[in-house]
Amino acid sequence: MTRSVYVSGIGRGDGRQVVELGLMELLTRQVDRVGVFRPLAHEGPDPVFELLRGRYRLGQSPEGARGLGYAEAAELQAARGMDELITRLVDRFHEVAAAYEVVLVLGTDYADTQLPAELTLNARLANEFGAAVLPVVAGTGQDGDSVVAEVRNAHHAFASLGCEVIAMVANRVSAAEAPGAVEALRGHLPVPVWVLPEEPALSAPTVAQVVSALGAEVLLGDATGLGRDIRDFVFGGAMLPTFLTALTEGCLVITPGDRADLVVGALAAHSAGAPPIAGVLLTLGERPGEETMALAARLAPGTPVLSAAGGSFRTATELSGIEGKLTAATPRKAEIALGLFESHVDTAALTERVSLVRGDRVTPMMFEHQLIERARADRRHVVLPEGTEERVLRAAEVLLRRNVCDLTLLGDETTVRRRAAELGLDLPAFDDGGALRVVDPVTSPLRERFAEVYARLRAHRGVSHELAHDVVADVSYFGTLMVREGLADGMVSGAAHSTAATIRPAFEVIKTSPGASIVSSVFFMCLADQVLVYGDCAVNPDPDAAQLADIAIQSAATAAHFGVDPRIALLSYSTGTSGTGPDVDKVREATELVRRLRPDLRVEGPIQYDAAVEPSVAATKLPDSDVAGRATILVFPNLNTGNNTYKAVQRSAGAVAVGPVLQGLRKPVNDLSRGALVQDIVNTVAITAVQAQRQEDRA
Repeated sequence: MTRSVYVSGIGRGDGRQVVELGLMELLTRQVDRVGVFRPLAHEGPDPVFELLRGRYRLGQSPEGARGLGYAEAAELQAARGMDELITRLVDRFHEVAAAYEVVLVLGTDYADTQLPAELTLNARLANEFGAAVLPVVAGTGQDGDSVVAEVRNAHHAFASLGCEVIAMVANRVSAAEAPGAVEALRGHLPVPVWVLPEEPALSAPTVAQVVSALGAEVLLGDATGLGRDIRDFVFGGAMLPTFLTALTEGCLVITPGDRADLVVGALAAHSAGAPPIAGVLLTLGERPGEETMALAARLAPGTPVLSAAGGSFRTATELSGIEGKLTAATPRKAEIALGLFESHVDTAALTERVSLVRGDRVTPMMFEHQLIERARADRRHVVLPEGTEERVLRAAEVLLRRNVCDLTLLGDETTVRRRAAELGLDLPAFDDGGALRVVDPVTSPLRERFAEVYARLRAHRGVSHELAHDVVADVSYFGTLMVREGLADGMVSGAAHSTAATIRPAFEVIKTSPGASIVSSVFFMCLADQVLVYGDCAVNPDPDAAQLADIAIQSAATAAHFGVDPRIALLSYSTGTSGTGPDVDKVREATELVRRLRPDLRVEGPIQYDAAVEPSVAATKLPDSDVAGRATILVFPNLNTGNNTYKAVQRSAGAVAVGPVLQGLRKPVNDLSRGALVQDIVNTVAITAVQAQRQEDRA
């Protein structure tokens, strides 16, 4: 039977999208098929549904998630009564729910709905759907006592209407009032109550939202600039020296278009990092001359300069009502929202109250969630050598927001800080004893210590102390030595460096772990409905039979550690005894070695790819095999085959390839593709943290 959870508010402005997003995160960790249903919807695209669909790769169409439009519902109620409206919505819900294991129901939004007694309507719908209810109460502008009273009243209202209330959330409570509200609510209701403080970064509009709201023209700026949050508005009218002192970090400068001095001054201040601004909005439809605009483009590349037709007063009036929104176009806000939810909600307790039965199959979404959860459960410290790279900085913000691990970024601190500010990222203060540090290898006191270590390790290669002093200033070597010396638990690099530049230092100073003859790699290939492990697609060009067996055994251990049941297929162009030749014989010998060394492992080889993964083919070619047709680990005979196959599957099947994940090192160092996305970096850092946990357990 489908289990559903109904998220409902009691009025406007509760920011319940944070709770809906957080709950969807929990649901997709537990089951594969999660659906979304909004009983009553406004006309046009549903931004929350589009966010959920994109982030969680839902196959559901917008029409498939919708009950009725508000206008249609009001007409139906007026013509045929509330019971007919409820009946229609219940029928529609069951049509949707039939296709899913669990459904997240998004309640009405109390905004121009033309429906009376909206709370009662939500409660009745939840009961008719058989859904548990999670009410969200707005704490905006209220003191702690008022928040407590609102939560109690809301619980009483839903419970008295027969709803199964599983928990309560008070959202957007001021930071000053939140601790008192938490204390006052503890133990006073029969269900858990969680208090989420106001998060300014969520309510801050982006520059792109201002463009849309004002119909402004973008004169300068790129997509990254348009994605910046606006934390303040500064209206320019004074002379330049006075104006500069009024600038604040992340502000949008609003000034008449004929004030070229203020435009240039604001952008020059941004370029100097004192302070970085979100952009410039020119009013009155005026714009500076070509020479000024050319200078502006050189001063702060990518920083938005906009033009609006209205005057400053009219513009200020229109801007006063703009508030940030969670949409598919604001992925950074989604990460901030999840970080807020996970920091203040006991997700384990909430998951238990939802009472989902988890299946055995590991889907790609579950795999990613497990990574984050396992990394967070035993927090580690990972060094990221490419500290000024945009994707790395964005990933760092996600990792810190979601409390995945502690981080060290390598690079000049001033440059890193300026780059983060330009991107509008909200990173904690550097080097304050918290979760983030920035270290410059060139000036760090550790450089001398690392030079001594490296010179000693490489003395047999003729490396002098002077040469070592130069080598360890390289970010890849410096980061690797941090891991060796126990100053970090693992390293992730490669977004802007080659694979060789990332893993060569590891070979030189970390070396292989006991029991491993070689260092190899795997990719976790997240397909539409399962996670497969591919090895070795990144390190060893042409392994011999013994090395191939080692790769298979290492890959089985890695797969099992990350929740993938190991069933190993050693691949060849021949299946079973159907072919001969040196390449087939190598795979056959490797298979026998695995069976002899690890009789507990399920392994098949030589076997062709189709027979390894497709049950119907396996039934013909190897009907008695317990691996054929069900393989989860695919070991390729050489790098040429493996690398091309993983890229073909990645591009043609739309798979998410996480890796390469290195195995066989004493301590974890992992490489990134130079085309890695932010989420790829987040996943790889989480994997590295989990590897570090495992190696400490072994030690």
